[in-house]
Amino acid sequence: MIGRPLILFYVSVLVMLFFSGCAHRTVKDQTGPVELKNVSSVSPIQKSSSPEKVSPELGEKDDVFDEFEEEYKGKSIQVADPLAPWNRLMFHVNDKLYFWFLKPLARGYTFIFPGVIRTGVKNFFRNIFTPIRFTNSLLQGRSTAAGHEFASFIFNSTWGVLGFGEPAQKKLKIPLSDEDFGQTFGAYGIGNGFYIVWPVIGPSTLRDSVGLVGDRFLNPISYVDPISLAVGIWFYDRLNETSFRIGEYEAIKEAAIEPYEAIRDGYIQFRKAKVAE
Repeated sequence: MIGRPLILFYVSVLVMLFFSGCAHRTVKDQTGPVELKNVSSVSPIQKSSSPEKVSPELGEKDDVFDEFEEEYKGKSIQVADPLAPWNRLMFHVNDKLYFWFLKPLARGYTFIFPGVIRTGVKNFFRNIFTPIRFTNSLLQGRSTAAGHEFASFIFNSTWGVLGFGEPAQKKLKIPLSDEDFGQTFGAYGIGNGFYIVWPVIGPSTLRDSVGLVGDRFLNPISYVDPISLAVGIWFYDRLNETSFRIGEYEAIKEAAIEPYEAIRDGYIQFRKAKVAE
């Protein structure tokens, strides 16, 4: 049953290697140095910096990623964006999905369920995603991080009651990594390839997109049957995660002159930092 997906994965890796090499030879982003006075590192829906403004939805300063500002300030972004028309279309599609669908649901969800419950759910999902972090830590030669992941899973699954609690972190101070196949490819010197925005999923690159395919094989949710239930579980995880981030995407849109470029450049910077960790 998994033969075909594995073949697809290997073919995707070969394609990624080809395009990554082409992009590395030919493209330097036309925007030049990125000024991070207003924008810092972002993931699919992330945030920006506004030194003195307090967000009414976040309840804290908007410059939550300020720690990355000095590291990236003045650096140019090197990423191919040959699919810019598609990417901009998907950016606007995801933008509408967020404001019209995901955000209202997340706000209602936040109103109904207190933070302690949502945090427990967040811990649970982080615990079941241990195989992704554990395997990629091993592939990167980070045996200590892999050991931490294994020990954390054992303690949190038992002492933490199926992972809803995190005694491994709170009591034993065991650190967790945040590794995935995209970072593993990067650690082996594979470049981004080109930038691409996927509907619902959000910003990515050729390298990270192939990495998502690899991560899928290590994600327990992928093996839930029927597939509609697996999609429902995935969406619930996304909804719960968004409930902690309401206001971040709005902040970057407000601060950025060109939101599409700000999120693109911020994503590339963020992933570069993760690979370098």
